[in-house]
Amino acid sequence: MFRRWVAASGLIAMMAAAGGAGAGAGAAETALDWSALPLPGIDGAPVPPETLRGKVVLVVNTASFCGFTRQYEGLEKLWTRYRDRGLVVLGVPSNDFGAQEPGSNGTIKDFCETTYGIDFPILEKQTVRGDGAHPLFRWIVAQAGSAARPQWNFHKYLVGRDGHLAGWYPSSVEPDDASLTQAIERALAAPPRSTQS
Repeated sequence: MFRRWVAASGLIAMMAAAGGAGAGAGAAETALDWSALPLPGIDGAPVPPETLRGKVVLVVNTASFCGFTRQYEGLEKLWTRYRDRGLVVLGVPSNDFGAQEPGSNGTIKDFCETTYGIDFPILEKQTVRGDGAHPLFRWIVAQAGSAARPQWNFHKYLVGRDGHLAGWYPSSVEPDDASLTQAIERALAAPPRSTQS
């Protein structure tokens, strides 16, 4: 697995840009302030930041015409299984990889609801890599280094209750993979820090 873990103690391992190898240098974590981010929902209404603060959030960049699109089903099952314990799955549609999300926000919304019964929050279509990336993805790279950039659709990022990056997983890690579900369980068991934004 090409999984990278972020230390919960407040230091993270910076990943080298070349070759995906870990580097030894550390950097202080910065808690994510959900209220400081633009969170435009797929339906035109903003996703309220208070629905994310203090929760464990699994951020996934998605696409409707990808070999990994079937993972929507597993993501919905994760949401259903853990939502009452504090997990939020946050879908972020993007056309950045293989032009596999060419549709409008309305088309994406209809596809997700009718094909997979998705009812977890989904943002409007976003850019997730490069200088124009959504601030959430720029924050991820600032925390974990360039190797944490999404490499394809359905890259997954776990943000803990305290607003810190708890880990990231490539597209090949299925939503029901034990490495991911165990990390979600650990993150749900951890209380939010009192200093959280």
